[in-house]
Amino acid sequence: MNINESLFSVLADILGLSLFSGLRDSLLLGTFKNLVESISEEKTEDAVFFSQSNSTLDMVEKWAAFTEAFISEQKGGSFYLAVAYMAAVDENAYTLAAENLKNPYEGGSAQLLPPVLCAIAKTDLSRLGRIAAFDIPSLGFYIAETCRKSGLDKIAGNIEEESRVFWAAEGKKANAEIAESLLGVFPENTNWGLALTPYTEFIRQRGAGLMGLYHFFRWEWTDASISLPPLNPVKNPDPVALADFAGYQEQRSLVIANTLRFLEGKPANNLLLYGDRGTGKSATVKAVCNEYVSSGLRLLEVSKTELGQLPIIMDFLGSRGRRFIIFIDDLSFESMDDSYTGLKALLEGCVEAKPSNVVIYATSNRRHLVKEEENGARAFDTVEEQISLSDRFGLTVIYSAPDQEEYIKIAEHIARRRGIPVETAPEQFRENAIRWERWFNGRSPRTAAQYVDWIAGGEGLTGNLRFPWE
Repeated sequence: MNINESLFSVLADILGLSLFSGLRDSLLLGTFKNLVESISEEKTEDAVFFSQSNSTLDMVEKWAAFTEAFISEQKGGSFYLAVAYMAAVDENAYTLAAENLKNPYEGGSAQLLPPVLCAIAKTDLSRLGRIAAFDIPSLGFYIAETCRKSGLDKIAGNIEEESRVFWAAEGKKANAEIAESLLGVFPENTNWGLALTPYTEFIRQRGAGLMGLYHFFRWEWTDASISLPPLNPVKNPDPVALADFAGYQEQRSLVIANTLRFLEGKPANNLLLYGDRGTGKSATVKAVCNEYVSSGLRLLEVSKTELGQLPIIMDFLGSRGRRFIIFIDDLSFESMDDSYTGLKALLEGCVEAKPSNVVIYATSNRRHLVKEEENGARAFDTVEEQISLSDRFGLTVIYSAPDQEEYIKIAEHIARRRGIPVETAPEQFRENAIRWERWFNGRSPRTAAQYVDWIAGGEGLTGNLRFPWE
């Protein structure tokens, strides 16, 4: 097949996408389609082949845009893997249905999904496979040859060099992890339509769209969010792990046990983690999510100002095939603030039930979430609201400040995790830890971590702890 036939075929494949039609407007395939269209126009007498574009400069411009898109969008080092990545993370009717499947596949087909949906997905995957396999270097050399015919020898040389470097076969191993997972689903030189079953299982296990890429999200409602769920992925989440903690074993055990019940589809409680600042309440929730992300757990952080969006949030999350912790950090209300009423109704008593794939974990430094008025007509009502809101969380897990010995043990644990040999100067480590907590913030796991950070930054273990102002 010559280049004109290839261009005609790949353009037909791009335009023919249905379930995956959103990819046509993606940065990479959108610039690729524009490049193909700029090179040639359909011959009126044949309707099969393309002819060369009248505007060589327009072709060069479209090649530059395509190259820039590839550099910014490629996931794994090659055009093939870039298209495979797009197919793997696209969110459409088929991938959402695959995400919601509860059981693994049996046999050789996605027999648990509607046959019509499977048939369309299969043909679309075949199209995407042919697009991914398009010979980009040959296209580049074709454009370079066209430039030479127009007297643009230097430009032609540049494009030839780009074709050799940017699209080199060696680049396919640029990201070994992504390459391994995607090539396992879409092996090279194969019909992607025949990979419908492994592709569907890939989506079922990982999630569709953003759910397959990230596990921490924030809900950020704006005027522009009316047509799209304002789900903002956290691209660099806190990597805190359960193994990082010392102390508070009983508290963490309650959170872990409740989360495991939730992941197993058993009845689970909404949690209120209450206690002194810096004791690890928020870190515990994040660490639990990190621990069980492979089991389909996702975390959505919702601020107090967005609690009015909870009905919309529940509708959105209830349709997804993952399990979600709605995380509300540092939850508290002033006595005249009525925004807590929506949360209270959702926790218990509203007409619409909370989806079974959602639980709410909140942290607070206040035992009573609604600040009590010292005086005034609403004082009695306020107390009633305090009790009512707090009690609607099924479990309250209390984090109190550690005593001195527990504080020292926490600091030692953190130091050992950081590779600091506490045993070489245990008494000095202890004395400096006590001195640190007296100067800064009092005893807490956070204070212990800050002390270890100071040591790791160059102070070392020996000698008295010295502060810059001393």
